[in-house]
This record gives sequence, structure tokens and C-alpha cells, in this order.
Amino acid sequence: MTLQAESDRDRNQNTDAQVASTPGLDPSMDRRPGLLNRVVMGLVHWAEGLNLRYSKVGNPPVYDNATFPWVAEVEREWHLIRRELDQVLVRKDELPGFHEIAGDVASISADRNWKTYLFYAYGHRSDAAIRQCPETWRILQKIPDLQSALFSIFEPGKHLPPHRGPYNGVLRFHLGLLVPDEPDKIAIRVRDEVCHWQEGRGLVFDDAYEHEAWNHSDKVRVVLFVDFAKPLRFPGSLVNWLVLNMAFFTPFIREGYKAQKSWERLFFGEGQHARQ
Repeated sequence: MTLQAESDRDRNQNTDAQVASTPGLDPSMDRRPGLLNRVVMGLVHWAEGLNLRYSKVGNPPVYDNATFPWVAEVEREWHLIRRELDQVLVRKDELPGFHEIAGDVASISADRNWKTYLFYAYGHRSDAAIRQCPETWRILQKIPDLQSALFSIFEPGKHLPPHRGPYNGVLRFHLGLLVPDEPDKIAIRVRDEVCHWQEGRGLVFDDAYEHEAWNHSDKVRVVLFVDFAKPLRFPGSLVNWLVLNMAFFTPFIREGYKAQKSWERLFFGEGQHARQ
């Protein structure tokens, strides 16, 4: 079967599950005021159809890692990332809750049991975080079309309810860094597939499908959390490039940048360490 045939099959079989929003959750990004946000959201809704139609890699909820050769390259150096993570976790209690940086996730997480340590997000980078974890940043450069990167930390008992990501023009990559060996208590469900993180192993999925994640153990779970642009054929690739570059100017991203910069002043004890 050709890749094009597989893409058409995946598009027909799976994409009905890519609903515009998850029932019961506040679609706060859609309701933000401002002309720019309305224009961006209108473009996003149109672009999502193109992203399904012109995908180079099909549209499954969970991907075979072999689809992306760089996954194996990142996995080979995972222990270097883990070493730097261990230094960050010495001050774990000072790390921000995810919702304190990205306010729009408050509909799925409004406590500090989901913490984050951000390196990069849609054109904004944290030089201070990168200086703290230079090997992690070097390894992240292996990922084509990187859009965001951070450590995602689940405290014991954390459970993210079913939800979907805001845009299907990116795919999500998780690299297991600190994962208790309790697969019956720690997992992520993407559509109807339950996946288990493993230390040193990658997981690539499309977060535009409904998914939920949990850590029901009594230990901390950490993954390297990355969004990268979905590989697309023209003209989908051009439209997706436009959407992703417009994200830099949206209130959602700019407010997150300001919140991150404020937190860094406290954490690193400096006034200037994140730049655009």
C-alpha cells in the first residue's frame, strides 16, 4: 500500500474523531476578544481540514516511532536529558503549575500538580532554562519544525480529564524521563488506545484526538513534552506555516510569555533571561 493510500485510509477512518472541542470543557481560546484572535481562529478551523487532507504521514491517533527517524536519535541521548532534569527537580516545588503559564489550560488543570519547565514555545525561548539544560536544548535541535518544548511533571494522583489540543497542525512527542514502573497506574489514552510511557522511549501522537492522562501512583512522573509541525504536502504546508507563525502574536502565546518571564525572575533571580 502506498503512503498516499495509507493517508487516505487514515483520513477516512480516523478524522471523524477529531471533533472541534470536547464536551464539558470551556473553549476559551475561541471566545477570546479581539479582531486578530477571531481572524486566527477562523484560519485555524479552515486549516484543520487541509491538515487532514494533505498529511504526509496519515492521520492516526498514535504513530509508529519509525515514521520519524529523529525519534531514535533523541532516545539514544535520553540519559543526558534525564541528568539535567534531576538538577531541575531539586527545586521542583518552585516550578509553576501549567495553568499559571498557559492560562487557557485551566479548564483541564487548575492546580499545581501539573508542573512545567519551559524551554521554547512558538517563537519565544527561555535562555535561562536553556543555560540550565544545554544538553537538552542541543538534543531538541534534532526535531524538525520544533514548536514547543518543556518538561511536563505530573505529581502523584494527577489526572487530566479527556480533552483535545487547540490545533491539528502539530503533533505531540513525549519522551519518558522519570516514569515509575507501575503501568497499571500511569498511562495516557489517545482516542481508544491506551499507551504507557517508558524511560528512554518516545511516544508520538496527535493531540487533536480526545486524550487523557493520569498518574495514579505515589511517585512523580516526568516526560519531555514537544510539539512539532505536522509534515504536510502543499498547499497544506504553506497554510500551516502561516497559522503557526501567527501564533506568536496571539493573546494566548503572548500572555504565556509574560507569565513565564515573571516566574523566571523569581526562580532564577534575574531580570532578563527570556527573549523573543
